[in-house]
Amino acid sequence: RPVDCKDMRPGSLGGSSDSSADILTYLCASGVAAVLNFPLWKAATIGQAGFAHAADSLYARIRVLLGPPYKGVAATMFGMTWARAAIFYCSDFGKEHLRRYGASNSMATSLPAVGISTLVQVVNQPIVRGTVTIQNPSSIHPNLASALVHIYRQRGLQGLWHGTTASVLKTVPKYVAAIYIKDVVQRLLPAPTVPAGEPGHRGQVLRRSAAKSIAAGLAGAALTNPLDVIRNEMFKTEEGTFQTIRRLAKQEGAAFLHRGMGRNLIAVAAPIGMTIFLTDLIAELRQQAAKPQDAPPPMQTTAMRPPIDVIAKARTALVINRNHDASNVVPPTALPSYRTPTSLPLVFLSR
Repeated sequence: RPVDCKDMRPGSLGGSSDSSADILTYLCASGVAAVLNFPLWKAATIGQAGFAHAADSLYARIRVLLGPPYKGVAATMFGMTWARAAIFYCSDFGKEHLRRYGASNSMATSLPAVGISTLVQVVNQPIVRGTVTIQNPSSIHPNLASALVHIYRQRGLQGLWHGTTASVLKTVPKYVAAIYIKDVVQRLLPAPTVPAGEPGHRGQVLRRSAAKSIAAGLAGAALTNPLDVIRNEMFKTEEGTFQTIRRLAKQEGAAFLHRGMGRNLIAVAAPIGMTIFLTDLIAELRQQAAKPQDAPPPMQTTAMRPPIDVIAKARTALVINRNHDASNVVPPTALPSYRTPTSLPLVFLSR
């Protein structure tokens, strides 16, 4: 059938989100996750790249990994925010359209995720390249712009996209796995039993979201750790992909495959899982805020028009007293101060 634009929001067809969500919801969730997880990303990057740092105690090592200076923090926040928001939003968007036209679940899940994550990684590669480089504690570059200018002068334009192959090989499987696991877990979990808007509904939605977020984040991080190591080594040494793999295998054996795994499980799983969870949370809150309020009760009309018996008694009193002395006539001010729909006093209606 023809595509209706109002149905184009991810989640509106019962897809990966429990609530309807637009691009603003994805951007807000991704931005909050990026800010909260920057220290973890920095620690994982230093560990995977094998950057040498002077730390003669546990406290000093933690200080180097998690503490300031946070060089390139603004660029990193920007790169992480738009990249994750674009990947999750476009993946959900494309998945719902493919399902609409009869595609299988596996195809609808994988094709949009592969396409958008590849595009995002290629576009974002210079930012990734520069921000990883300046995380080296011995780096002389104060910010991302300085690092990118240095790389461009040393290696030209292609140097800014050095390591793109490893980055794509790492990013695409990570997000495809995360999105696939998220959808599988969501299908396996029981649907909320409390109707929307009722007490307890939000709690059920968020518990489901937490479960699928944790599963998706861990799956994406564990499957792609070796490629993270290869990519960061390429940034550090300027070697090619296969040359880096051969050197790592010769120097460390299979141990390089799980180098920095612990930190990567936190640094990668946390922002992915947090982005998924916050997307559902923000969508749920926005949906509740946009819910129309209950209509006010109809206006009471009994106060506007007097009861029938009051009108009848007033007319009877006027009829009885109309032939009497004027002093015995009930003055109009003594009558009920009600008005009929024609807004005329009752005394005139009775004559």
